[in-house]
Amino acid sequence: MDQAQLTPVPADAQVSVLASISREMVRLYKQQFGRGPTKARTDWCGQDTLITILEDTLTPAENNMMKLGEHQRLRELRLMFQYASVAEFCEPVERLTGRTVRSFLSATDASVALRNDRTVRPVSRSTGSQNSATLAYWNISRSSRRR
Repeated sequence: MDQAQLTPVPADAQVSVLASISREMVRLYKQQFGRGPTKARTDWCGQDTLITILEDTLTPAENNMMKLGEHQRLRELRLMFQYASVAEFCEPVERLTGRTVRSFLSATDASVALRNDRTVRPVSRSTGSQNSATLAYWNISRSSRRR
């Protein structure tokens, strides 16, 4: 184990990195899809996994697909676009954490709002809100990248 792994990172520095990753994901969504999510949050899930939860990510055209009941087609389309841009989604994580992304996973749930009590408030079904949720996971190396 190298010294970098043994040295604790101050909590405010960790929060700053997580907030920066969230901002980068919002920026990427705006760039890739023409609009960004209304909410974004990034958290560590253990020592080597990050998760970003993005809410309300659908474009007007995608919302129309959802109204037509084309949930599967919408997920497939979104997944294709996200994996066509995998390098763009991984670069900010590597730059901001100083660690190498080993794998990237992404999923979109367009049919119901995501409920995760730790990070996202549920959307009331009675309001008729058509909220979407997208999750992105990065499994990253435990040691710093060599520069």
